[in-house]
Amino acid sequence: MRKFIAAIGAVALALTLAACTSANDDLVSQYQQGGDTGFISGDGRVQEIPVDERGDAVEFTGTAVDGSTVTGADYAGDVLVLNFWYAGCGPCRAEASMLEETFQATGAHFLGVNIYDGPEQATAFEETYGITYPSLLAREDADLKLAFASWTPLQSVPITLVLDAQGRVAARFIGQVESASILKTIVNDVIAENS
Repeated sequence: MRKFIAAIGAVALALTLAACTSANDDLVSQYQQGGDTGFISGDGRVQEIPVDERGDAVEFTGTAVDGSTVTGADYAGDVLVLNFWYAGCGPCRAEASMLEETFQATGAHFLGVNIYDGPEQATAFEETYGITYPSLLAREDADLKLAFASWTPLQSVPITLVLDAQGRVAARFIGQVESASILKTIVNDVIAENS
């Protein structure tokens, strides 16, 4: 009887919590307040931000899979594409070849940000999918996650950000990159801004 009552209580609690939430909850705010749950699949939107509407440069420091320290300053003056991913993410696997293709074709720098895995899983993924650009490990790095919190609700990976030569977000892919040609076009447009 106790198990039955506990099960009924759990269902009632779940229904109550579900009624208090919506698809429009501010996940960034939740994360900034200490929450790190609630995975949501991105919807595939692409948002381009006009030059005069871009905010401040994104400043970050993190530890790469190989143990080296990487900072946003390492890419000063260059276009940087940041891809947020983890090995168990199906859309991350589906877009991996498009990211690598764009990396090879554009001359922009690419940097992955693995939000869940340790170095072994991240390395295995990179080897399996032929990823040649580096990735940072964010699983236990709250400062790294917070550096991107305004732009990336980490529950909706994959997310891809294109940073301009000043380190400002110029474009954002929310969800899986659907086409290498679209990504290449946007990256090349951001590169061309400095010409």
